[in-house]
Amino acid sequence: MSSNSSGKKLEGFFTGKGFYIVLFLCAAVIGVSAWMMAAGNETMDDLNRTNSASFDSRRVETIIIPPEKTAVAAPADTLPPVTADGDRSSAATDGADIPQGETAKVWRQGDVMPVEAPMYVWPVQGELERWHNTEKLSYDVTMRDWRTHEGIDIMAPLGATVSASHSGVVESIVQDYFYGTVVTVDHGDGSSTVYANLAELPAVNVGDWVEPGDVIGAVGATALCESGQGTHLHFAVYSDGGCIDPLTCLPA
Repeated sequence: MSSNSSGKKLEGFFTGKGFYIVLFLCAAVIGVSAWMMAAGNETMDDLNRTNSASFDSRRVETIIIPPEKTAVAAPADTLPPVTADGDRSSAATDGADIPQGETAKVWRQGDVMPVEAPMYVWPVQGELERWHNTEKLSYDVTMRDWRTHEGIDIMAPLGATVSASHSGVVESIVQDYFYGTVVTVDHGDGSSTVYANLAELPAVNVGDWVEPGDVIGAVGATALCESGQGTHLHFAVYSDGGCIDPLTCLPA
């Protein structure tokens, strides 16, 4: 009974509307799947074409850097002619400006311009009464003890003109308890010159530019620590914070 009933229901399903509905749905599923596969293949083809075009548009550029040019020595036959004194000279350098204070090569075989030393002049004319001495103690007649001496004492009459020894800017003018009126000139290269035992009123002001030989003051009697000596100028030279012997800078 049950078997016959199931068979009739199955027969009714195939002959009824339900069968066609299921058949339509299956056909729709198959169609959609085929469409999606075709669209996917087309998309992949487009992507491959795009990548190929992008790859083909790239160019590999080779940059060639030329070698640097090196100086080539002139052949022997192009050298300037030999003059009567045996030197080779170049007419192109005749009258050329050669910078002072620098080592400059001239177009002459083995000829080099010397380096000019900075120009110093004596600040006052006179004999040395006391020398520069920082390595051993010497007797000080004023202080009556043994001590070093950072400058030199140049004997000169009271009121004698004191000149700048080297070019520079007046850095300071002070009234020192021991050394009296003191003028310091900064030379801008780490060195300075000091002029002590000057008259109370110097001839320069702080900030003035002085050249060698310019008047900066006069010999005085203001240095208490050297008052036991004759009238003189105490002159010192400092370089990079330390004192040096002024005689190594002044002309012989």
